[in-house]
Amino acid sequence: MKNTRQSSRGRTPSGRPNPIDVHVGGRLRLRRTLLGLSQEALGSALGLTFQQVQKYERGANRIGASRLYDLSRALDVPIEYFYDEMSAAVEAASPRHMTQAEADPEPSPNDSSTRRETLDLVRTYYKIKNPSVRRRVYELARALAALPPKAPE
Repeated sequence: MKNTRQSSRGRTPSGRPNPIDVHVGGRLRLRRTLLGLSQEALGSALGLTFQQVQKYERGANRIGASRLYDLSRALDVPIEYFYDEMSAAVEAASPRHMTQAEADPEPSPNDSSTRRETLDLVRTYYKIKNPSVRRRVYELARALAALPPKAPE
């Protein structure tokens, strides 16, 4: 019996990077940015070029298990961090499901974790040195988010 399975190298049927790899790369970019590291600085810490870090962040190159371990150590996060907040559509794009997939899941246009405003806000938040003040800012933001929108005057 002939093996008809073709190597997709983790790509979708359309040839685009697997959405899981794109998600992991986005989480890598988020954490690197929150720590104020450049792609060059992170690459240097791991013996990589900044171009390789760019490819990881875009999902163009897959991150192997040993490299993911190194990244988690360098960025001071557990490996699970890279998979946090993954949508059901992205989860369904695992290579195990690729043969069943009919279409690529579209990235969520409302993904606030990738907006520059979000990154700037979180970076600024962590610059608050006093933990009790930082906690109060957090509580204020949560309280404001719960308020109903006010009609324009």
